[in-house]
Amino acid sequence: MDLLITEKAIHFIKRRFEDELARNLSLTRVSAPLFVDRNSGIQDNLNGFEKPVSFTVQDLPGMEYQIVHSLAKWKRMALSVYGIGEQQGLYTDMNAIRPDEESLRTAIHSIYVDQWDWERVMVEGERDLEFLKNNVRTIYTTIHETEKAVAAEFGLEPFLPDEIHFVHSEELLKKYPGLDRKERENAVCKEHKAVFLIGIGGELSNGTIHDGRAPDYDDWTSPNSDGFKGLNGDILVWNPVLKRGYELSSMGIRVDADALLRQLEIRGCMERKNLTWHQKLLAGEFPQSIGGGIGQSRLCALLLQKRHIGETQSSIWPEDVIMDCEAKGIRLL
Repeated sequence: MDLLITEKAIHFIKRRFEDELARNLSLTRVSAPLFVDRNSGIQDNLNGFEKPVSFTVQDLPGMEYQIVHSLAKWKRMALSVYGIGEQQGLYTDMNAIRPDEESLRTAIHSIYVDQWDWERVMVEGERDLEFLKNNVRTIYTTIHETEKAVAAEFGLEPFLPDEIHFVHSEELLKKYPGLDRKERENAVCKEHKAVFLIGIGGELSNGTIHDGRAPDYDDWTSPNSDGFKGLNGDILVWNPVLKRGYELSSMGIRVDADALLRQLEIRGCMERKNLTWHQKLLAGEFPQSIGGGIGQSRLCALLLQKRHIGETQSSIWPEDVIMDCEAKGIRLL
């Protein structure tokens, strides 16, 4: 594809996937903030070490604002603000800058993050693993159907499997005890092609965690019906171009009051419970919900079978990465 066809294909994927996701999960599109008050508790703290881009405003002395890392907590508050009903939800375009993102030399990471952030109101009896899995299946089916549509439109060969495989991070550790977490992901993705990895953030039997997750949105400590802990996870697929596991989405059932306090204590940040957002959750002002984020440029790069995420988004890269891409015929936007 030349650059113009690539841009048309990106637009095709985004419109098609977004419309289908909204229909399949009963979501309404809403506007969302690019930045928030640093003291509101709304910011997604990710793994706890990433430094957000901060700034002050001339007409608002004494205030400091941060560009969001994601809208994980804002969305749950928005469900209440918009009066979203049971088994309905919202979604939005989330744009972020993560200057501490993983290495820009991996072909899948960028400091510019663009994703569909979505959140859906749960009803009594839905706080369980099977409900989580049903939502995962719906999202994966939407990805799969979008792949078939874009392949037919632009002359590509589909490669995703019809079904997604479920596995807990503890099961993965026991299956591949000699591999590190990324190697375990690569191994299971190569075997099953599409995987939902359950239990991201909770401690495993060897004393490690599979990957970081903030303590105040996903529930990674509540027991589930598989005999493990965790009501969250990541959608991973095998990328046949890059020949590696490839994360498309993180999602999960959100914390209730008990899980919030438990996870704040585990992470050693109980002071957060005094922030405005956390106080409202503890007071029962937010609905119980499920939600997540789905990478837009990630999905486009996968479905268009590109070799670098910079082929589906405009960002900045180290000079040696730019030169390497040019040598390989990879055209960064």
